[in-house]
Amino acid sequence: MHRVYLDNNATTPLLPEVLEAMQPYFLGQFGNASSIHQQGQQARSAVEHARENVAELIGAREAEIVFTSGGTEGDNLALFGLCKPGDHLITSTIEHHAVLNSAQRLEKLGCEATYIPVDGQGLVDPDAVKRALRPNTKLISIMLANNETGVVQNAEAIGQIAAEADVYFHTDAVQAVAKIPVDVKQLRCDLLTLAGHKIHAPQGTGALYVRKGTILDPLFYGGRHERSRRAGTENLPGIVGLGKAAELAMKWFEHDGPTKMAALRDRLEQTVVGQLDQVLVNSSQAARVPNTSNLCFEWIEGEAMVIALDLKGLSVSTGAACSSGAIEPSHVLTAMGLTPDQARASIRFSLGKQNSADDIDFALQRVPEVVAKLRELSPVYRKHTVSQ
Repeated sequence: MHRVYLDNNATTPLLPEVLEAMQPYFLGQFGNASSIHQQGQQARSAVEHARENVAELIGAREAEIVFTSGGTEGDNLALFGLCKPGDHLITSTIEHHAVLNSAQRLEKLGCEATYIPVDGQGLVDPDAVKRALRPNTKLISIMLANNETGVVQNAEAIGQIAAEADVYFHTDAVQAVAKIPVDVKQLRCDLLTLAGHKIHAPQGTGALYVRKGTILDPLFYGGRHERSRRAGTENLPGIVGLGKAAELAMKWFEHDGPTKMAALRDRLEQTVVGQLDQVLVNSSQAARVPNTSNLCFEWIEGEAMVIALDLKGLSVSTGAACSSGAIEPSHVLTAMGLTPDQARASIRFSLGKQNSADDIDFALQRVPEVVAKLRELSPVYRKHTVSQ
């Protein structure tokens, strides 16, 4: 069966160029980057070349890049590396669980936390962040782009607020990096998280930007790897893959990649809305990353739709992959004001650099027929249509 994958916010496939770049470092060039012999120095050179590419992608200095195992570790290192008992943390209600659960753990350890609500489009009001500041506020952590809706926050304004208050600012940019231009200087952030497997690099690798002069307590204790900020032998093939993916992302920007991807996303979105009644585009009035569309199909059970589409060869999701199978509706969508039923009826379509116009055609052939079938089987929908 031919399959089309539109769940790239969960994870992305390796691009062929990334796999090609990684392959030598599984075999002949397998050295430990901390060793001083030839294999070790070859490994060190590859790690530092990757560091250059990642730094360039986000406008940072090479020395400010700390390689990690991914987004969750990066978020944890940012929050636990800075916040201590008695400190105050400001975050939002729509953060990834890597931040939310870390904040809740910090509260148990003696920190205070404020969770800023969002409006109906999923946007954080920077003024609400400013009002939440306290004398003991240590860190503001607000994501750059949401993993479920794709909404891009006004992080630059929040960074300005943090700078004026002399408070650290961290942004989880896992769903923004390599989709929209990101510049840490423009954002005025002190820390920024990115993950390899969201940008066509391998799973199990990522990076945390740490602005020069920011002192972090490490999560791991061991050797002096990553300038004593992240102990452990570097994941050589993974880091090489991340560096190559960063290089390809910069070329993608040069060739107007975001505009072309947004056109595909918009065609999918507009055609579905035009063909079906009672379909809502969540966060339609907000700025979004170009690859993400979150659609609410009234009278549909989202999990049933995901399964039905999967049987027809189309991979989509109901939201965050880490929450797959959860009984509770999306915390992001309910924070925006959707009812639990609307949140459960919402499907996320997320494109990757490998997707084409043919993939969108494939999806447009299957989504309407699946929705029609599921609604036909729904007694609630039948009752609703009869009452009209």
